[in-house]
Amino acid sequence: MAITKFDSLYAGHIDMDNIGYSGTPVNDRRFSNDQLCTVFDKMTVLAQQMDTGGYDTLWMAEHHFQPEGYECLPNIVLLGVHLSHLTKNLRIGCGFNVAPMWHPLRLAEDWATADVLTNGRVTFGVGRGYHTREIETFGSPLIDQDSNRELFEEQVEIMFKAFNNESFSHKGKHYTIPPDVPYRGYDLKEITLVPRPKSTPVECWQPIQSASERAFKFMAKHGIKGIIGGGSAEGGAMHEIIVRFQEAYQRAGADVSLGENLSIGYHFYIADSKQEALANAAGFYEENLKMFGPLRLVQTLSDEQIEAMGDPKSAPYAGLPTIEDAETSGGFLAGPSELIVEKLKALEEKYPGLDRVNVSLPMGTPQDVLVDQMQKFSEEVIPQFKNITITAD
Repeated sequence: MAITKFDSLYAGHIDMDNIGYSGTPVNDRRFSNDQLCTVFDKMTVLAQQMDTGGYDTLWMAEHHFQPEGYECLPNIVLLGVHLSHLTKNLRIGCGFNVAPMWHPLRLAEDWATADVLTNGRVTFGVGRGYHTREIETFGSPLIDQDSNRELFEEQVEIMFKAFNNESFSHKGKHYTIPPDVPYRGYDLKEITLVPRPKSTPVECWQPIQSASERAFKFMAKHGIKGIIGGGSAEGGAMHEIIVRFQEAYQRAGADVSLGENLSIGYHFYIADSKQEALANAAGFYEENLKMFGPLRLVQTLSDEQIEAMGDPKSAPYAGLPTIEDAETSGGFLAGPSELIVEKLKALEEKYPGLDRVNVSLPMGTPQDVLVDQMQKFSEEVIPQFKNITITAD
């Protein structure tokens, strides 16, 4: 294989001022409803640009209750249908619907409806979640990670049963489907999802965060594909994860190459030099880390560093990770486009089964910079991997 699919993730941040470690603390940000709603225009501009830029999929993320302005897309299935009507070629990825905030059959119905209405252009994705404010508010566990995973796994089992069977039943710890009740003159024993998706078998993606053996076994069992990296990942043993993911699939009986069924995510910034790129993107990188660090998604941070992130006077002197650290570890692509092409070509050679990467801008990146950078990537990088010509608007 070779890298031929270029995706991007936009989790729904609005434009904001005073970013970076010395900027406004995350918990002090508040925006009006009108400001928060600008996320939808920003998403539309990005989707329409990517549609003509050679990109494969625009991934979105489901989140709730964020007046701070970072992740403002509560219903990505609904938004996916809307965006599919404004574009022609771009796939819209639900990356990810957080299953513990749904009844699994409601999520299965909604996505199946989107699949039918868009003729298969909305990609299914699931996750366990990481915001206590979201998941616990909806009445599901997150602080108790074992209970969260147990609930998630049963929900995914139910959704795949609903997708793949004309009718089905399920009895588990959390759900009995259908309930044992009389219905219109007969005893209810099975139930049918209406509609069922037309795009079967359903292609499903899941973020790889814990990288536990249990998670890999579950993903391989259901043929779920994995996304590594992106906004919440800083460094980490990526190669080891890719090898273990392949081994899990092989134990499940699938003959997959190293990197197959995976997408590797990067933040990037294109400029005339690496130094210029790092300087221009530093504030965006820091704002992104300020948001994710206190959620315990960056394992290298100490309690003291996380506390310092909330104080703009001490944060710059707390030894927090820098964009230079991220670039050195390989998580951030920065510099001239030819340097980025060189690094992606090396990735392609190292992982012969990899055919997809996800390139995005950190939270805090304003719309004008986001659009400019995505256009540069489409014109200067993508044609080096795909036999296409991208022209500026």
